Amino acid sequence: MTGFGIGDAPLGDGRLVLELRALNHRFLDVRVRLPPELNDQAFFLEQLARERLSRGRFDVGVRLEGAALPPPRFSVERARSVYRALTELRDELAPGSELPVAALTHFPELVTGGGDADPELVRVALRAAFDAALARLDEMRSMEGDALKRELALRLAAVEALRKELDGSSDHMLASYRARLSERLERLLRDGSARLDPGRLEAEVAILADRSDVTEELVRLASHFDQFEKLLAAPDPVGRRLDFLLQEIGREANTIGSKCQDAKLSHFVVEMKAEVERMREQVQNVE
Repeated sequence: MTGFGIGDAPLGDGRLVLELRALNHRFLDVRVRLPPELNDQAFFLEQLARERLSRGRFDVGVRLEGAALPPPRFSVERARSVYRALTELRDELAPGSELPVAALTHFPELVTGGGDADPELVRVALRAAFDAALARLDEMRSMEGDALKRELALRLAAVEALRKELDGSSDHMLASYRARLSERLERLLRDGSARLDPGRLEAEVAILADRSDVTEELVRLASHFDQFEKLLAAPDPVGRRLDFLLQEIGREANTIGSKCQDAKLSHFVVEMKAEVERMREQVQNVE
């Protein structure tokens, strides 16, 4: 599910600010952006995110505010040494020419990074800021999750109603098959000398009925729907399990559709498959 959370924690004389953005994704994908001064903490932050998160794409961004890290230092002794060397070179190559002090700005190595912050203190700040950002992200995702849960529950009720329609109508399929088969045979034999054997007709109807029996599929659908409803009420991340169940539900619906010889029942199957596909699209947003 999508969402955004921001958290911060004190670090040095400033603050470390962490932003956490979530987007829909089938798997767990974590992307970390750190300021150059904290690049050595990238692995720690990514592992922290993978421990606390499950499904989705997450962008984790960190920035420093204030004097979070010791300021850079200008090496005066090194600058003097460089300037003396430049002066000697000037006297050798271009005596009397001007040598401005600004020439030292061409030597960035004269400015050294500030004293490195204690890695443990940085990790404490990262962990605290991440926890705060995750709490705010979860608040936003919780509201979206409640709405998504209601939507999936309505869809589930719709496909369950279609399953009941199929279950109630399947009892009439045998009589319908018998009537249609008998009518076709009578039409074929109407002008011939052959006569319809009632026993053979019943045997053919029995074979067709056995091939068209969807009782087993309907029972499995009922079980899948029951499991789906229980998962909707579970507090744990269930996105992948819901996705798997919908694959199984779609497979049963396809099997029923291949067995159905009745236009009315085929219509119910088409409606069920459409609802299942809508549910699968929504489940991709579930953690």
